[in-house]
Amino acid sequence: MTTDRKSERAGDSVSVASPAKQTQIIAIYGKGGIGKSFTLANLSYMMAQLGKKVLLIGCDPKSDTTTLLFGGRACPTILETAAKKKLAGEELKISDVCFKRDGAFAMELGGPDVGRGCGGRGIIHGFELLEGLGFAEWDFDYVLLDFLGDVVCGGFGLPIARDMCHKVIVVGSNDLQSLYVANNVCSAVEYFRKLGGNVGVAGIVINKDDGTGEAQAFAAAAGIPVLAEIPADDGIRRKSASYQIIGRPGDEWGDLFERLAVRVAEAAPVQPRPLTQEALLNLFQGDEVGRSIALEPATDEDMCGQRRSTKPSLEVIYDNV
Repeated sequence: MTTDRKSERAGDSVSVASPAKQTQIIAIYGKGGIGKSFTLANLSYMMAQLGKKVLLIGCDPKSDTTTLLFGGRACPTILETAAKKKLAGEELKISDVCFKRDGAFAMELGGPDVGRGCGGRGIIHGFELLEGLGFAEWDFDYVLLDFLGDVVCGGFGLPIARDMCHKVIVVGSNDLQSLYVANNVCSAVEYFRKLGGNVGVAGIVINKDDGTGEAQAFAAAAGIPVLAEIPADDGIRRKSASYQIIGRPGDEWGDLFERLAVRVAEAAPVQPRPLTQEALLNLFQGDEVGRSIALEPATDEDMCGQRRSTKPSLEVIYDNV
């Protein structure tokens, strides 16, 4: 799954040659809890119903990317299953870790328990195991990688840093923290392109859209397209909470996810224009983010709780000669 791409100016499309097996690898990033797993479960399901062969890989240590796709059932993770197989002297097989529903394939990389290891390193090891399972030879139309965007360590930036994907998509909402994460992802793309990388951002999916417009303003400022606007709808929330797929052809929200599937497939990756912290804050009303607060410098007395005595300097001062 190799590509041959050239570097472009900010905002220009990134030229992408056809990979060896016509597989398009897409990394999706977003703030934890913003709805990546919900979006990707419905997107991958819809892609399969449209006749595409699609694989969804959860790259979040929570290992919950595929839960909605499988109606609330958790998949055995690659890392945990591989460790058990190794202890038993057995070989890890595709059938141990990859599962399918109505034509959509899915698996979870997994990660360490809290406090017992590095999640980023787990991601790297997980991809090493995928290589051992023949990842480079798999014949899919699309491979969707679900990455946690809050974490900035190397493992989570692997697809961008090593040109392992063809393009990046961010999931955000009309709140500062999710757009802060989206902006960080754009900054990572810009950074690695300056080092010779070729990955671009294909757009943003706005989830839980309440119509206030901050996410749309961010997309316009960053120079990336809006691929879909999923409304903040109580019916969607209830169905998602009960692990129901809503991205079905002919259903109430089927057209939305069908359009998203087409746009995800066709959107050209571009070099984004990351915003400064101040520009990001300016997307929101000042009274909402506290910009009326002045920064008052602390003093030594504040820190020590009493007046700090000035100690004589031991520095030797020489007269000019």
